[in-house]
Amino acid sequence: MAKQQMSNARDERRAARPEPDAMQFSWLRGVLSVVLVAATWELLSRLSVLNPNIVPPLSTVVVTIVKGAADGPLVVDALQSVKRVAVGYTIAATAALCLGILSALCRGVGDALRPVVDLIRPIPPIAWIPVALLWFGFGDPPAYFLVGLGAFFPIFSNAFLGISLVERGPVEVAMCHGASPRLLFLRVVLPQALPSIFAGLQTGLGVSWMVVITAELVGAQSGLGYMIQVSRAQLQAEQVVAGMVVIAVIGYALNRMMAGIAKLAMPWRQRGRELAATG
Repeated sequence: MAKQQMSNARDERRAARPEPDAMQFSWLRGVLSVVLVAATWELLSRLSVLNPNIVPPLSTVVVTIVKGAADGPLVVDALQSVKRVAVGYTIAATAALCLGILSALCRGVGDALRPVVDLIRPIPPIAWIPVALLWFGFGDPPAYFLVGLGAFFPIFSNAFLGISLVERGPVEVAMCHGASPRLLFLRVVLPQALPSIFAGLQTGLGVSWMVVITAELVGAQSGLGYMIQVSRAQLQAEQVVAGMVVIAVIGYALNRMMAGIAKLAMPWRQRGRELAATG
């Protein structure tokens, strides 16, 4: 009877998890959806259902991207935007992780810090643009500030939440076995909190990328946002849309990069999935 129950449980787990073929079909469906959108865009623009002077065909946009990359300006602007995100995001992530974890571990710090964070959080980063320009002028510093501001809050909140929701059972067991505070944090608390922390890091990176483009629209002399603004003023629709496509591609790449880092930082989750797959 017990063997039959174990066999049934394994069968249920196999039925619940996605099979390799199902995962391949999932990837294929994603690719097909992108191809369908691209083909529809190209067709509607070529048939003038969409005004090609405003929404140029995708083929024209791709040619514009290739030319811009070959000539250099597009690559320079893209690197400028990535640099601003890298600097602002790194500063914000460092501060948010430290303060979020400290607020969760030390109740006094959390009681003092969280009301300030909750008060500032509702202000959208775009509302800080005039203040950033007044404080830092034009150039990179206001972009660093706005990027950091946009990334800080989701990272702080997820770090605080991840530490706060750590299960007490493993912590108490480790303490009973004489684990030092450092070992307790690194081996018991932090691994449990990492999924939430990386969710915040990934969200913060996405927000940073959106914020830097917005900041460059009004307060920079380079970057993809600045390129789009200049192209709009010159009525170069293909340049505007090309910039938007590049923004989308880089944003997707950054998201996948952070997901890959999360897998490397939490190898036990992958091993857990593999063990579950073997039944």
